[in-house]
Amino acid sequence: MKQIVREKYSEIALQDRATNATSCCGSTATGTYTIMSDNYADLEGYHPDADLGLGCGLPTEFARIQPGDTVLDLGSGAGNDCFVARAETGASGKVIGVDFTPQMILLARQNTEKLGYNNVEFRQGDIEDLPVSDNSVDVVVSNCVLNLVPDKSRVIGEIMRVLRPGGHFSISDVVLRGDLPDKLKAAAEMYAGCVAGAMQIDDYLEAIRQAGFDALTVQKQKPILIPDDILLDYLSPAELQAFTASKTGIFSITVYAEKPGEQRERPTMVGLPLAAKPCCEPGSGCC
Repeated sequence: MKQIVREKYSEIALQDRATNATSCCGSTATGTYTIMSDNYADLEGYHPDADLGLGCGLPTEFARIQPGDTVLDLGSGAGNDCFVARAETGASGKVIGVDFTPQMILLARQNTEKLGYNNVEFRQGDIEDLPVSDNSVDVVVSNCVLNLVPDKSRVIGEIMRVLRPGGHFSISDVVLRGDLPDKLKAAAEMYAGCVAGAMQIDDYLEAIRQAGFDALTVQKQKPILIPDDILLDYLSPAELQAFTASKTGIFSITVYAEKPGEQRERPTMVGLPLAAKPCCEPGSGCC
């Protein structure tokens, strides 16, 4: 399954945004559908060149990022959420993007160079084994990525490991209520399309609790509708009728939770950590 994801997203990295936006995770041979109905355009730091139209929410909008924070984006793609996070954390903070696909890392670094940012970096790696030190991150964000990972509990454990005590995450993802037909679960296109790899919502939330996180909150939830003509590429008419009657729900959710521990003191001046706060007002002549 990881190889399927790597190949699919290597292809997506070379496509234009209009093509990618026709589906959750890129154009497919069997048709198109979209789950990214949220709009980044009003968020500070948004750069259209970095937006491949692949997400299922706006996690950075809910992430409570503060000036000076270190932010980690899981599955950073072309850098879209990293650049929005950078607008929140400011020049005194740091943003790290991790992605599984070399082509995505190259694209993100090219976008960073165009923008001239020196506090945004991208690392190639597997989010089941993050290339990030223990207790080094204030905020973790991710947009429609955990559903692509075979061992989601391991990723949640990695988030716990890299967050500082008192740190938190805000993650948008795809979840289920009810069971998908086996033919959809087995379809590689549906897996790369963010649906076949989705967990049951109750199991998803319980995995976060079991990892030891506090203050678990579903910040946003919306249904995802896959057109019948797409489903008929995988199901017979009778199977589609049974699937529709089953009332299985596919949802995008944005989830927030905190790592136990005392939060570090946040900066009191925008763009300056506490240690850099001046001893007197600029222009007063005392410095």
